[in-house]
Amino acid sequence: MRKIAIALVMLAGSVCAFGQKPCATATAECEQWVMLGGGPSRAMVYSSYSLTTPNANVHRALVMVHGTNRNADHYFETALGAAFLAGAMSDTVVIAPALHSDEGNCKDKLQPHEVSWSCGGDSWRSGGVAASDKKLTSFDFVDELLRRLADKKVFPNLTLIVVAGHSAGGQFVARYAMANRVQESLTGVAVSYVVANPSSYAWPDATRVLPVNDGAPANAVLEWKDEVVHTNYSFGPFADAAKTPKYDLWPYGLEGRKTGYTAGMSDELLKKQLVARKITYLYGQVDTLPLGGFDGSPEAMAQGVTRRARGEAYVKYIHDTLGATSVAMIVPECGHNDRCIYTTNEVWQLIFPKY
Repeated sequence: MRKIAIALVMLAGSVCAFGQKPCATATAECEQWVMLGGGPSRAMVYSSYSLTTPNANVHRALVMVHGTNRNADHYFETALGAAFLAGAMSDTVVIAPALHSDEGNCKDKLQPHEVSWSCGGDSWRSGGVAASDKKLTSFDFVDELLRRLADKKVFPNLTLIVVAGHSAGGQFVARYAMANRVQESLTGVAVSYVVANPSSYAWPDATRVLPVNDGAPANAVLEWKDEVVHTNYSFGPFADAAKTPKYDLWPYGLEGRKTGYTAGMSDELLKKQLVARKITYLYGQVDTLPLGGFDGSPEAMAQGVTRRARGEAYVKYIHDTLGATSVAMIVPECGHNDRCIYTTNEVWQLIFPKY
């Protein structure tokens, strides 16, 4: 992790509160507030450039979604470090939205009118209804960010947006990629998604991976030994459906979507968008241990015994059954660590694509 530490030290000397230079620290100087639903509800982002001041130098945007600890500051620094190492600071606006919550076990200190996002069940990870404003969902927040980035009055030369996330942020991005309703309305802007090391997925039907071959627990936990994407997975009816009756309910499957952003969207539309959109799935080579907020619920375990095996099986299934062309990639020597994943040379071309 030495390379990102050096990058962050160098960036700390170039802080600029939305001037010609990028704002490059996770402090108040780089905070901006986004009004939602016509106000007064609002949510905070860290951003390397102003979202309201015209900037012809910006050609692409990276929106980096935090993990389960809702630590947008950490993820802003991760994204900034990656941008610095990739030489993308001057032409990329880096944004880290903060999905704060003071609901249940989540105890974030909120600012006046700041939205408190749902922290359990159909939560902020899956487009759930906000705890403090029932008119809003967490996916509405990123919808608004994408609309702002596509505003040619502010970013006349921006043509590429990448929405990325790791762990719980990876869950958010995986579901947002299949669900969002704004992508096709963004004139002259291409959107892609980079999903890293999530604990679970919204499976497109009630089928699940079978515990044989690469899906066998004894084999899945040993995948750390190599750097190739495993594909020897088989699928069929979930054997423990009677013991785990909620295994196919949203956000683990598509059933039961009665509230939140996806309520009213058909299964077919979600699957169509999942296939049509440009999604890359990243898996740490050694992310085979139940660490870092690993979802060990029966619903998640129905998808496999490790994050890496769950992801490989999911990608194979949507390729084989839906015709998806999304890409899966193993990031060598990385575990469940966002900075290792996103500051790896091979990943730069995904989060900072050529324009």
